Amino acid sequence: MGRGKIEIKRIENSSNRQVTYSKRRNGIIKKAKEITVLCDAKVSLIIFGSSGKMHEYCSPSTTISDLLDGYQKTSGRRLWDAKHENLSNEIDRIKKENDSMQVKLRHLKGEDINSLNHKELMVMEEALQNGLSSISAKQSEILRMVRKNDQILEEEHKQLQYALHQKEMAAMGGNMRGIQEEVYHQRERDYEYQMPFSLRVQPMQPNLHERM
Repeated sequence: MGRGKIEIKRIENSSNRQVTYSKRRNGIIKKAKEITVLCDAKVSLIIFGSSGKMHEYCSPSTTISDLLDGYQKTSGRRLWDAKHENLSNEIDRIKKENDSMQVKLRHLKGEDINSLNHKELMVMEEALQNGLSSISAKQSEILRMVRKNDQILEEEHKQLQYALHQKEMAAMGGNMRGIQEEVYHQRERDYEYQMPFSLRVQPMQPNLHERM
C-alpha cells in the first residue's frame, strides 16, 4: 500500500507544524543546492518561518544582490524606487572614495609607492613638506601659549606671596603693639605697687626736718 495523499492545509498543532516546517525547509534548501551543482544554475532562496527567523541559501557563484538586479532587468519590475537607487549609488561612491583615500594614506606612509611615477612622487613630497611646516607652526604656537600661561601663573604666585607677606607683617605689628602695651601696663602696676612703700617711709622720722 502506498502513502495516502496529504491534504495541503495549515497544520493546527504547533508542534507538528514546526516539525513539518523544519523538514520541508531542509528539503527545499537541499534541492536548491542540488540544482546549483547539477545544472550550474544560480539560485537564491530566502525563507521566513512563522517565528520570524530567516534561513537563506545562495549559489556560491553569485550574490543575492546580483540575482535581484538580474530579476529587475529581466522582469522589468522595480524592487526599489529611485530614491533607494540613488542612495545605493551614493554608498558606492563613498566606498570608492574611501578606498582611494586608503591608498593615498598608504602612499603617505611610504607604502606601495613602487607604482608611482616621478611626478606623483614630487606631488606627494610637496604635500608632506607642507604638512610638516603646518605641524611645526602649530607646535610653536602651542609652545608660546604654554610659556605665556607659565608667566601668568608665576606672576599670580608672586602676587599671592606678596599679599601673604603683608598679612604676616601686619600680624607681627599687631603683636608688637600688644607686647609694648603689656610692658607699659606692667610698669604702671609696678609703680603703683611701689608708691605705698615710699609713703610709709616718711612717717618713721617725723621730727627730722625740725632737727635740721
